[in-house]
Amino acid sequence: MQLQDVKPRPGAKKRRKRIGCGESSGHGKTSGKGNKGQKARAGAGIRPGFEGGQMPLFRRLPKKGFSNVQFRDVYEVVNVGCLNDAFEDGAVINEASLRESGLVNRNCDAIKILGTGDLTRKLTIEIKNVSASAREKIEKAGGSVAA
Repeated sequence: MQLQDVKPRPGAKKRRKRIGCGESSGHGKTSGKGNKGQKARAGAGIRPGFEGGQMPLFRRLPKKGFSNVQFRDVYEVVNVGCLNDAFEDGAVINEASLRESGLVNRNCDAIKILGTGDLTRKLTIEIKNVSASAREKIEKAGGSVAA
């Protein structure tokens, strides 16, 4: 096979539809929109779920049950590998220091330390939520979890 023999796959290159360029373009007069009506107008389109004025399905069906989503706690997760990169040996880690370092920057209800990654520094953790594997790695490295 030579470089000049290379061609795109059939159907990979498709010409764009030249709308409103006269009858000879094949898309003249109504530009493929048919005759009149809501979908033929400029800026046309109906929103998803609209059923032409009929009561939409999502409003016809009964609402049932309860969702706890709006009341759940939002956790921000930090791994011990990230702590190893962001802090020096002997550092005290709390919410303020995590926000200052940029590891936590969103609004959250609580922060949780997880055990992904390696930890070689001796750190003092002052955060309440620490996983068992993270606690083990922190204590193995000579640090402590004060909570």
